[in-house]
Amino acid sequence: MSIPFGGYASPEQIMRDRAEYARKGIARGRSVVVMQYADGILFVAPNPSKALHKISEIYDRIGFAAVGRYNEFESLRLAGIRYADINGYTFNRSDVTGRGLANLYAQHLGMIFTESIKSFEVEIVVAEVGDAPEDDQIYRITFDGSVFDEQGMAVIGGQADAVGGRLKERYSEGLPLPQALDAALAALTEPGGERPPVTQIEVAVLDRGREHRKFLRLTGPRLEKLLEAAKEGQEGAQQPAEQAPVEQAQSEQDQAGQAPGATPPIAPEGDIDTGSGE
Repeated sequence: MSIPFGGYASPEQIMRDRAEYARKGIARGRSVVVMQYADGILFVAPNPSKALHKISEIYDRIGFAAVGRYNEFESLRLAGIRYADINGYTFNRSDVTGRGLANLYAQHLGMIFTESIKSFEVEIVVAEVGDAPEDDQIYRITFDGSVFDEQGMAVIGGQADAVGGRLKERYSEGLPLPQALDAALAALTEPGGERPPVTQIEVAVLDRGREHRKFLRLTGPRLEKLLEAAKEGQEGAQQPAEQAPVEQAQSEQDQAGQAPGATPPIAPEGDIDTGSGE
């Protein structure tokens, strides 16, 4: 009985087919944003599931974010936790670094990509928060084991190029957490679209000000307060023209030698916003 011959494919063609297959699988997921803010590193991902997380803690100062097939990146996350626990216990906790984990993942994914029939459909980010902003590290690892040392921010999965372009327009060094969260959500939202509700986003931070474990997942009222603070900051930035008459009146009042508590000669029309929210 003869066995049908399937034909010959060059190694280059096989690698191209595997890469195309992995890219298509990753692009079907929703993008994840990882970015620095004033006090650490922020992770934001649209995720309606409460049980399946895209963002997790690996070790004291190290966070993990992924897109693609959940079972595949979950196996990578667990492997990273085992690596961190064993090395931290055997040697020293300071020996567990984001760079070491990125190298581990790169070797693992590279071996799977070249030796397995099917490559992993995943893209991951390993981030480590330092004692100062210049010590923060963000590594992006692709399905073929390539490692990229990102500066300030990284976007993976989905329409990463489009999301990254929108994020660059809003990103700047030293953003407070509410403004950084607002920038990330704006980048993840299609132009003209509506932002996902609080219940359908996953948010976490590596806060350098926390003792020992830096990872903190933001949910519920805490997340809602951050979004409200970001919204108030936007509204305040959009109303400089309304504040100008008050500043001008104060300047004229000072020039006239009036007492600080006296009524200014010119006042804006309408109710005065006390900022109390009532």
